[in-house]
Amino acid sequence: MSAGTELSIVQLVSDASLVVQIVMAILVFLSVASWAVIFAKSWEFNVAERQSKTFETAFWSSHDLSGFYTYTASLNLEPRGMNAIFTVGFKEFVRLKKQAGIEASEIIGGAQRAMKVAFGRELDQLETRLPFLATVASVSPYIGLFGTVWGIMISFVAFASAEQVTLAQVAPGIAEALVATAMGLFAAIPAVIAYNRLSVKSDRLLNQYENFSQEFLTILQRQAYKSDKAETV
Repeated sequence: MSAGTELSIVQLVSDASLVVQIVMAILVFLSVASWAVIFAKSWEFNVAERQSKTFETAFWSSHDLSGFYTYTASLNLEPRGMNAIFTVGFKEFVRLKKQAGIEASEIIGGAQRAMKVAFGRELDQLETRLPFLATVASVSPYIGLFGTVWGIMISFVAFASAEQVTLAQVAPGIAEALVATAMGLFAAIPAVIAYNRLSVKSDRLLNQYENFSQEFLTILQRQAYKSDKAETV
């Protein structure tokens, strides 16, 4: 884009009516806010994916749940993702197992409920601010269209009393109105692409968390029923 074209666009924006300028300001705000969300969530998902791979490798390499739990607790990090599900589930499993007279099925049920709560927290964390991108993607074109319609309407009303209207007189008003539509699309297109991409990443991570929960629950079931049989004997 040449310097002349940049200057003409700036001129079109500055000459637009107050309503159209407000619409443009809203669209600029939505665009900046959506890009901030895109960068923040992309970084968050990348970190979550790396943490999941690291945790799974360490977990399946360990043969002692108590030792692995002690190791993860010694890191003094806030449990996230699979680590959060493991930490909550194992703590509840150990707590219930220490109670006298409790059956293995009750221990497993308590651990499963605890892991479901942890899974729900992770789901909420992953999906935080994604609806904002969906909102920007859906409403931005309509906001821009409103600015365009308003700008064109004002342009024609201004020339309604003129005896002779030329294209050179009408074109600037229509052009400045169409800038609002372009800005609406500029805000909407990255938002919808990012929303779809991040939603796929979120679904993939949540599927990994759910699979781990089921696999970990199976391990806890074996330990609970094994201890139950040992006490019966």
